[in-house]
Amino acid sequence: MFNTNSIGAAPVIQHRREYVFLILAGIFLGSLTMLNILGISRFIDLSFTLFGTKIPFVLAVGVLAYPITFLCTDFISELYGKRRANMVVFIGLILNIWVLFILWLGGILPPQPEMSAETGLPVMGSEGRVFFEIRLLTFGATTASMIAYLTAQFFDVHIFHYLKKRTKGKHLWLRNNGSTLISQLIDSVAVILITHYFAHALPIDSNDSIMRQLVVFIVSGYVFKLTAALIDTIPFYIGTRFLTKYLQIDAENGEIN
Repeated sequence: MFNTNSIGAAPVIQHRREYVFLILAGIFLGSLTMLNILGISRFIDLSFTLFGTKIPFVLAVGVLAYPITFLCTDFISELYGKRRANMVVFIGLILNIWVLFILWLGGILPPQPEMSAETGLPVMGSEGRVFFEIRLLTFGATTASMIAYLTAQFFDVHIFHYLKKRTKGKHLWLRNNGSTLISQLIDSVAVILITHYFAHALPIDSNDSIMRQLVVFIVSGYVFKLTAALIDTIPFYIGTRFLTKYLQIDAENGEIN
């Protein structure tokens, strides 16, 4: 394990290593914030017909940014080690709590709009209604996301390093895809079930089977993440090869600590 503060690394290499880490962590945290705020504010219907059968495919808009978070943690795990990857995951949790705090604070500060007894939101046309709509959706989505996110991301980091150890550092594709696919399955199931049963924030049609609709949400989200994970193997390979040379990690025979 190599320490970025050791005398052996030139200052320019130390700076490169910290800049790359900040970029990866910044993209991760920025994407995480965006997906939690957008969350379930809109559902995208990409349903299609295959051999005469309609295949339902519905995605929450927040899911679009989700695959990049796992790519970033895989880069950090590969280049900087498990300790830094777990640190970024923990900071993501703190960031989620910060988002919830600002939304809560913004909702209790004056002036207080007139609230509808039916919706719990300001009456239509009143100032601030958009904020309270976002606040309501984000509270539910972020609470569910925090639980699912923590579980999935820690599984991602743990499985990544378990596979890296078992394969003795070989088969980069296996630990990239293996860790991501398992952790995203956990996330997809957890976030949908928690959002529905705890936050009651999914657009459920009361005239249709609840279980069928939940399965559609889970499968749609997971298939999207699965496809993205398989596609990101290419940039992960290219990025890892380039960055190990750019950051001079190969010469140190280990990860950056």
